[in-house]
Amino acid sequence: MATGHDGPSPHFPVRPAWLAQHEEPVLEPALPIVDPHHHLWDRAEGSYFFHDLLADLNTGHRVEATVFAECGAMYRASGPPQLRPVGETEFANGAAAMSASGAYGPTQVCAGLIGHADLRLGDRVEVVLAAHLRAGGGRFRGIRQIAAWHPDPAARASLASPPPGLLADPGLRRGAAVLARMGLSFETYLYHTQLPELAALADLVPDLTIVLDHTGGAIGIGPYAGRRAEVFADWSAGIRELAKRPNLHVKIGGMGMRLFGFGFGERERPPSSADLAAAWAPYAEVCIEAFGAERCMFESNFPVDKGSCSYAVLWNAFKRIAAGASPAEKAALFAGTARHVYRLE
Repeated sequence: MATGHDGPSPHFPVRPAWLAQHEEPVLEPALPIVDPHHHLWDRAEGSYFFHDLLADLNTGHRVEATVFAECGAMYRASGPPQLRPVGETEFANGAAAMSASGAYGPTQVCAGLIGHADLRLGDRVEVVLAAHLRAGGGRFRGIRQIAAWHPDPAARASLASPPPGLLADPGLRRGAAVLARMGLSFETYLYHTQLPELAALADLVPDLTIVLDHTGGAIGIGPYAGRRAEVFADWSAGIRELAKRPNLHVKIGGMGMRLFGFGFGERERPPSSADLAAAWAPYAEVCIEAFGAERCMFESNFPVDKGSCSYAVLWNAFKRIAAGASPAEKAALFAGTARHVYRLE
């Protein structure tokens, strides 16, 4: 299999029998959802293909559309190295075409596609982006370049291995300007210690739509284990500073990853949505207060977060967190922001 991310997985394994130990009724089943972040892949630890995603989507929530996020899957095995990630867009667009047939239900799976291109190519990245646009069948919306780096390996939780200071690379910043000129978005996954780096990029390219993945990556492992209050204070300050940039948006999710240190994937039994909501709500509330619901969107991050909870339980947790929100705020958090950012019909 041709991939762009290598090494042993830093994530909790998906254990169907373990997940099956807890089921609960779906809350607010009529609430429209656009899931703005999921993957499809074939990796050593397991595969997650179109039918696997459908099985999760068909567990009771009203998921109207989804957005595929790059994960190093199905890169081309040959050709110019900078164009090999286009294979992933071809792969995900195949799933989108299957969904668009209507034969698999009403959800518009992979209605938006986020691929990968190395923005360090600078102006030369335009050729790669044009190839993604051709391969995406009208669904390609932008790229993700993971910037998650920390000097202590014990604090890291990503299959990608970017260099330090990636977002300050002069080539990447020129490439970001190309993205903006082409009307495409940029998103990244990084750690809370790097939030100022993203703020600097947002200031340099103010007309670029930028999406911060996974709630800003508040580290709860390695040297940060047992320091949740301290990390939360640092992370909160970084989030509030980022929110001052109107071109920035944030995906609330990814908190089922090992990175956050909640450890749900290591428990004897899977968590309930109430368990998840109690742990995740403080982070979600800071994001929503800082950015406003119109710049926040809940994400599943499946199948990564499936190591900690089922799809039905995850969205129940988000619905519990948003229980006090107004109808307009709920509409934005669960679907509207994602539809706007990814230009979905």
